[in-house]
Amino acid sequence: MKIAIGCDHTATVLKNQIIKYLKESNIEVTDHGTYSNDRTDYPIYAKKVSLDVQSKLVDLGILICGTGVGMSIAANKFNGIRAVVCSEPYSAMASKNHNDSNILCFGARVVGLDLAKMIVDEWINAEYHGGRHQQRVDMIDNF
Repeated sequence: MKIAIGCDHTATVLKNQIIKYLKESNIEVTDHGTYSNDRTDYPIYAKKVSLDVQSKLVDLGILICGTGVGMSIAANKFNGIRAVVCSEPYSAMASKNHNDSNILCFGARVVGLDLAKMIVDEWINAEYHGGRHQQRVDMIDNF
């Protein structure tokens, strides 16, 4: 599995911790930055990760900002992207099961490291159920 990850200046520390955690799980990671705590704009990183997911250079994407909300709004502007903001593991799992989410967003000001790891684990390990859910995903894709 290969995951692209990006963050803004509020989430550099958490992003680096999540990258380390993913690599310990033998997941390949493409780090799109940011790489410092200098103020920057989250849409830059949402675009980079979304383009990687959209073009299938990676399997999934993770975006982290202060709340996850801005990243998800930006990512969802790209065709084929189904970005979800999750602050707890159940929604992360359900977003993959029912919505075939392909980018996970969360906030460094909202979740700590241990909770972020749980959210990431549930999301990565969940599988899309298809079936009755596919009709809804198709409806969204056709908007």
